[in-house]
Amino acid sequence: MDWYSDTFFHTRWLLKTGMAFIYLVAFASAWKQFCPLLGENGLLPVPHFLKSRTFKDCPTLFHIGYTDKRFYVVCGLGLVLSALGLFGFLDSGPLCLSIASWLILWFFYLSLVNVGQRFYGFGWETMLLEAGFLTSFLGSWKVAAPASIIFCFRWMLFRVEVGAGLIKMRGDKCWKDLTCLEYHYETQPLPNPLSWHFHHLPKQFHKLSVAGSHVVQLVIPFGLFCPQPVAGWCAALMLVHQAWLIVCGNYSWLNWLTIVLCLSGMGDSFLGYPRAVVPTSVAFTILTTVITLGVVYLSRDPVRNLLAKRQRMNTSYNAFRLVNSYGAFGSITKVRYEVVLEGTAEHFPAEDSWKEYHLPAKPVRTDRLPPQVAPYHLRLDWQMWFLPFSAQVVGTQVRVFRHEIWFQRLVECLLQGDHPVRKLFSHDPFPNSPPVFIRARFYRYRYTSPAERQETGEWWHREPVGDYLSTCYLKD
Repeated sequence: MDWYSDTFFHTRWLLKTGMAFIYLVAFASAWKQFCPLLGENGLLPVPHFLKSRTFKDCPTLFHIGYTDKRFYVVCGLGLVLSALGLFGFLDSGPLCLSIASWLILWFFYLSLVNVGQRFYGFGWETMLLEAGFLTSFLGSWKVAAPASIIFCFRWMLFRVEVGAGLIKMRGDKCWKDLTCLEYHYETQPLPNPLSWHFHHLPKQFHKLSVAGSHVVQLVIPFGLFCPQPVAGWCAALMLVHQAWLIVCGNYSWLNWLTIVLCLSGMGDSFLGYPRAVVPTSVAFTILTTVITLGVVYLSRDPVRNLLAKRQRMNTSYNAFRLVNSYGAFGSITKVRYEVVLEGTAEHFPAEDSWKEYHLPAKPVRTDRLPPQVAPYHLRLDWQMWFLPFSAQVVGTQVRVFRHEIWFQRLVECLLQGDHPVRKLFSHDPFPNSPPVFIRARFYRYRYTSPAERQETGEWWHREPVGDYLSTCYLKD
């Protein structure tokens, strides 16, 4: 074992290729969804949001004035740069061009996240920005990969894993008694094709899975700061754990990006491709040292958060989203409720005239196998999962504490027949003219048992609870 002699040429190639792929997915997701959600006529319009924001507290290119056309220019350039990075072209030229290209890519995505409001409020957005910033300083192929930046990646991975582990141990008691997975596969935001099967595995298997997850997230990350091959094997164990999570659920690019971070723990010697040390310039060494010291300085708040009794989850401490706190699923939903939108074209609607809207990955139809969509991020689908948390079931009644502004705007757009918003749905029951009325029903969903599945062919069983939104029309 050796602490210092490893090189990171192949490690850097894997990191940059992986980061370019994640950027490509992120910009592709934005290309289709950003304008109906956040555009000039979107559910939460960017121009309105920026009226009360300055560049200091919300750095974004759109302070020059937001239009949907300008968004498509930024997003299109982001897609092009991501594709060039994926095939290595961003790093085949001069060092300064490599750094500038990756920084531009990072700032383009920062410009989207900082105006994305609820629809960009996920932990993997800040993960991508922090990792993307570090990627900018890995250097081109013509210089040695800086070990200090590689270790910044490992420090980020450590915070991601340990943050996720600690938030569980400080959160829901089912993480301590190892029973959380008896619920999680059924109640997670967007189940995938295998989630039903995982849910029906033996309870003892679920307990072993939770215990193994605790070890991987709370013990193994400390090995990242050991010499090879210890660091490499610890990173490999975390990578396998993330691959397991990909198999059993749709979590956007969260697990995919964490896998990219895991690659930082594998030096060239561990990968089986040792390289001779390549000289690098003094200026680049000074630059990467300054960046590393900056990461150390900005780590004060995340470290305090890790040690705090009331740990905050997925928190940024600066407007540039650098060196953040991470964590996920500190509490587990035990019962799955769904808000299902329905419309009718009749002015005096009979009950059988109501037709359901379907989102691409939400379990509306009980006979539909949940799809695999990750690493792609379906933002409206995710936000619809959060809606039941703003309501309480009291007996046979649904008490709604508040209706989110974006949800009110969504209903309005559907009543107007807004084409971009309608395209966010996989099934629009009113393709030719908008409905006269819309309502939102509140259902309790559960997986069918294997016997029910064999008898009925359905993946879900649902029971109506009440109305999340009572019948309304456009003038409402």
